[in-house]
Amino acid sequence: MEFIIVTGLSGAGKSRAVDSLEDIGFYCVDNLPPTLIPVFYELCEQAKEGMSRRVAIVTDIRGGGMFNSLFEALEKLHNENKAYKILFLDARKEVLVRRYKETRRRHPLMNDHQGSVEMAVTLEREILKPVREKADYIIDTSYLSPAQLKERISGLFLDHSEEALMVNCMSFGFKYGIPEEADLVFDVRCLPNPYYIEELKYLTGLDDPVRDYVMKWPETKGFVERFLPLIDYMLPLYCNEGKSQLVVAIGCTGGKHRSVALTQLLYNHLLEIGKRASVHHRDIQK
Repeated sequence: MEFIIVTGLSGAGKSRAVDSLEDIGFYCVDNLPPTLIPVFYELCEQAKEGMSRRVAIVTDIRGGGMFNSLFEALEKLHNENKAYKILFLDARKEVLVRRYKETRRRHPLMNDHQGSVEMAVTLEREILKPVREKADYIIDTSYLSPAQLKERISGLFLDHSEEALMVNCMSFGFKYGIPEEADLVFDVRCLPNPYYIEELKYLTGLDDPVRDYVMKWPETKGFVERFLPLIDYMLPLYCNEGKSQLVVAIGCTGGKHRSVALTQLLYNHLLEIGKRASVHHRDIQK
């Protein structure tokens, strides 16, 4: 049985994530108290064959004090050799505050801070820090549209294989911040920049002229000759560690040219050697 525990910051997109999991065949339960997780797991194992063998449950801070028992529940599952994965939804503080102001919904911890969304978000992040560190999958939804989030979820869990590492290749612009979910970050701002070529300035790394410009330089060729073998070497090490998801982020100044071209190169390389991979160009439209 594939058992996914979905948690994360309030407003980060857990509901949309669960909707996406349902769309690809998961049986989903929202707002399950942590103390009931081992019981529910056992019920799923004993269920008739007609029930999906792919299950996702959401547990979060809405449970109040009951959420503190999450680690006890996880320890119980571990001791009973019941396999599970944790999917953690995250987002930047300013994004979460804006979302709450736009929807006019109340944050679950607002009553503890005299109605301050900012303070509630800060407290929740501190409470959830140990859970985030234990998570198998982390998705930062700060810059993801609902469609992009659904694509990320599908990439992780559609036709999921426990033995296969999913490599998420991401391009980004340093001017918009380093992706918080990144495991490996590569800075390619040292490579020749097509932004200063007038006919290339308004294109992206997905366009042939920009890609050809980026790739033609000795500096880029030297980088690629070292970069791809390094990734190839590290992937089995992460697999042996039991990691399920690896986020490789490549950044340039604005996230439109060099990082996009090289991220796409990495993605194509991984597919060619038979790895499970997805690609996301975070800042390409900015």
